Amino acid sequence: MDAKKLEKYSSAFTLSDMEIFIFPDLLYSLVLANIMSPVIWKWRDEKWFEGMGKMQIMKRVHRVKQYIMDHYNFNLDLETWGLTDKSTEINRFREFIDPDVLSKSNALFGYEGDKYYFDIDIRKHFGLDKYDSDIIPYWKTETVEAMDAFRYKPGRIIGAGECVSLACLYAAALFIIAEIPIENIFLMGTPLHSQNFILVDDGIITNNRRIVTKSMWFNGTELSALARRALEHEQITMVAHATGYIHYIYPEATICKQEYQTFRNHLCKFLETKVSFEIFINFLRDYSRYQKLFQLVIPCQGTDKFIGLEKAFGYEHGSKNRIGDKTGKKLLCEMEEEDLSLIPVSGRILISPNDDLFAQRSYGEFLEDMNKRFPDLDSKTGLAADFRKFIHTVPRLPSSNKQFTPDFPVKINPQDSREKIIAYLSSIRNNSVVADLAFYTGRHMNICDWRPFLKAAYERNPVSVEYFSEKDPEAIYHELQKWPGESIYDSNRLALPDEVVNFKHGDGLEKAITFMNVMKSRYISFHTETQGESISVKVNDQKFCFRSLKELNLADELMS
Repeated sequence: MDAKKLEKYSSAFTLSDMEIFIFPDLLYSLVLANIMSPVIWKWRDEKWFEGMGKMQIMKRVHRVKQYIMDHYNFNLDLETWGLTDKSTEINRFREFIDPDVLSKSNALFGYEGDKYYFDIDIRKHFGLDKYDSDIIPYWKTETVEAMDAFRYKPGRIIGAGECVSLACLYAAALFIIAEIPIENIFLMGTPLHSQNFILVDDGIITNNRRIVTKSMWFNGTELSALARRALEHEQITMVAHATGYIHYIYPEATICKQEYQTFRNHLCKFLETKVSFEIFINFLRDYSRYQKLFQLVIPCQGTDKFIGLEKAFGYEHGSKNRIGDKTGKKLLCEMEEEDLSLIPVSGRILISPNDDLFAQRSYGEFLEDMNKRFPDLDSKTGLAADFRKFIHTVPRLPSSNKQFTPDFPVKINPQDSREKIIAYLSSIRNNSVVADLAFYTGRHMNICDWRPFLKAAYERNPVSVEYFSEKDPEAIYHELQKWPGESIYDSNRLALPDEVVNFKHGDGLEKAITFMNVMKSRYISFHTETQGESISVKVNDQKFCFRSLKELNLADELMS
């Protein structure tokens, strides 16, 4: 490997947000690594997924969603994967991207996103304000094994992962469990978030642990507002697919141009809706500052009664019924008589589901009629502009004006067995960079070059170094030996030192590499020997022996 390839392939192991930003191939390589992993395939044996083949597609999707919500938490902290600094990362990637472009595109280098998205200092938001301004977190994307291993951490009982980890988990699970064709799954990354868009029915967006359907996108709830923020206010950095990727910075794109156009068309259609009374009420639920401009007209026993809209919305709290939808009449019955007025509330616009203004039609026609009826409304409040944004989000996608040089497409079928998929991906490694990287991301060390793994292990695993910072080699060895000798990865796949330390589990080989990582950080020379199941690390006159069940042939020159 030349230096550039070594940097890219070593990044397949650590998978930091920065590395995925620079090497967009890595995003889909993790999806494929999770598909090759036995973990998600075992979900098929869970009682929760019985009879999936007989279910409609959306029911299958919701089954997967609930399973993920029950078994994984969202995790984003500074402690899990440690810290690095801007100068180190800029120097590392100087040959791949211009530092000025980087600073305008990545959240860790000063970019704060649209002020609608972050109205607070981003360093304070993530707890970085207590460090020097040059310090940035090593946020790393977890494999499904590392996500599951979070249950070993104190105070946790289920798995966890950050947003990119959850997006890649969803992509793999929807393919394996819900049997959604791989070509229907698109991954979207912004500087501050990661989501998927799934071509099912009107479309589905995965957002951390949850999913968002088109009707949910426009329901005006707080959860939907959180899901909307990235696409409403952020540049979509990249889109990854089975045919390749497109990145808004790079002039070349490997994704199939036709597939990208299909994605664009479906996403834009998902993000626009016709106007109805329900949609307008949902808008006012989200943009609560406009509620005081309106009052509801409520037919009641042959007469009309009136209630300020903010007071009507107050009844939604603690109720399963909602204004504007089919449960709205039930909510009206829950309202107290003293809150209903026999005369209109002075100075407020009357709205009713029977008003012709809310007949199903385009937002352009609606706004035109609304301006005619209430000419001062928009000029005084800006409501029309916000409503237009609510019902018609324009995603900031990477331009199609790229040099499309398609990669070798990945063609796998959810009806195929795991073994058949692994065999297929192995057969195209020479043709597909993302397939080749998937074996590194998935830690298949018996068929991968060791140099990228060791480079990643020794250069970008600061948590293990910090954890043992006050212990001498003998104390480090004894603590490592106390931890369970089970790897979080099956067969001949290997955990990195920081995974060993975070989860207090590791095969003897993984513990030995963790031990060596700490020695290297202190510039302490050592020598390694392997014999059968034993790996010995000699430091000065002391020999530290680790027993491994991994069947890997090690070359001492790579370990020293």
